[in-house]
Amino acid sequence: MTSSDASEPGWWDRRVVPWIVEKACRSSEILEERKRWVPRAHGRVLELGIGSGLNLAFYDAARVTRVTGIDPSAALLAKAAIRAADASVPVELVCAPAERLPFAAASFDSALVTYSLCSVDDPQRALAELRRVLVPGGELLLVEHGRAPDAGPRRVQRWLTPLWSRVGGGCQLDRDVPALLEAAGFTTELETAYSRGPRWLSYTFQGVARSPIAG
Repeated sequence: MTSSDASEPGWWDRRVVPWIVEKACRSSEILEERKRWVPRAHGRVLELGIGSGLNLAFYDAARVTRVTGIDPSAALLAKAAIRAADASVPVELVCAPAERLPFAAASFDSALVTYSLCSVDDPQRALAELRRVLVPGGELLLVEHGRAPDAGPRRVQRWLTPLWSRVGGGCQLDRDVPALLEAAGFTTELETAYSRGPRWLSYTFQGVARSPIAG
């Protein structure tokens, strides 16, 4: 099932960005990250930035009640719908921005974000929305790239991000992922490291962020 709530993107975002995203996110290294983190999702799951649905093959049907995948790209969701038909868990696809999640508070037990937080227009608002729709103490499973700890790669990130963002669907190279999560009220257990590839692109954050427990 797919519902629509996003404004019509331009030709580049409709035609080129989905191809770039699909190609970039099919590497063997990212595949291993998916195999590690996606099966940890549980209950009612929200996948933020589901894209073309590459994570759908790795959900554990014994742990997951339903996956709701959200993305602002109708073109990517069309690809995800094909994979959703073969998924071992029930899947709903929703076309909407991360900053305005069309769900009631405490609708999800866990959430998943893989290489999507880098591309949302307003990550602070998106994380605030994510915290709202998670149950108290709910888990966000995260695999993301962002701001490098070393001065050299950070300089390249600052210089390259304006162009990179224009051609890469809004992807920002230098977002401070731990700081964004902390500002949104999440507590984090993150592993950080450079993966294969250019250091300005490959600094990753992997782990679990938990929403506050009420009271």
